[in-house]
Amino acid sequence: MRTTLAVEIWSDVVCPWCYIGKRRFERALAEVADAIDVDIVYRPYQLDPTAVPGTNTPVIEAYAKKFGGPERAAQIIQHVTDVAAVDGITFHMERALRANTLLAHRLLWFAEQTGGQHEVKERLLRAYFEDGLDIADRDVLADCAADAGLDHSAVRSFLDTTDGLTEVRDFIAHAQDNGITAVPTFVFSDPTQSTAWMVPGAQDTDVFVRVLRRLAARVADADADVDADGVADADADPETGSDV
Repeated sequence: MRTTLAVEIWSDVVCPWCYIGKRRFERALAEVADAIDVDIVYRPYQLDPTAVPGTNTPVIEAYAKKFGGPERAAQIIQHVTDVAAVDGITFHMERALRANTLLAHRLLWFAEQTGGQHEVKERLLRAYFEDGLDIADRDVLADCAADAGLDHSAVRSFLDTTDGLTEVRDFIAHAQDNGITAVPTFVFSDPTQSTAWMVPGAQDTDVFVRVLRRLAARVADADADVDADGVADADADPETGSDV
């Protein structure tokens, strides 16, 4: 008997561990695909909500300012680049431009309504970490959406409105109100959404596999006990809940 789980993935498109965690989670989904269906939706989180809209900064400069200088920034960038490579992702963070991600999250909200959110999420991550594109620029976002299969003119028109802004801000506030303080954070629920389990961080693939199987078993067994705090025991600490 197949089991269905729903998962909300709270993340930012400028978060290296969100990209790494996405790859690890995708591999876990492939391992359990014979028995478990997972409905995924991406939710917004901003690592730097104070970033000035309409501007961008080379990521090395942004990291140097935040983490105590260019040497420490270079160490952080090299570390996440090395980890990403192991997971099959080629970072080019020497090109990356740190910018306010609110427009990108509005695009992801739009893609959730129209279809293609997963493809848009992947394209935005590549745009930032691999292509050095300004993911706060409306034309860049429309191009990325078109690459992911959405209608370019419809996306460009949408981005010129304020549609979705309230909803995105409400989701960001919801995350803060519910203890999501770093990303990625994976929030699993049963089909009725009566019970939720939170798994923080870019967990290793085998950890995600164990979590998926454990939660699916709990959903399948009506008599299973659920942790009182609603947080899944992942059996391992995450590499990080990203604040970079």
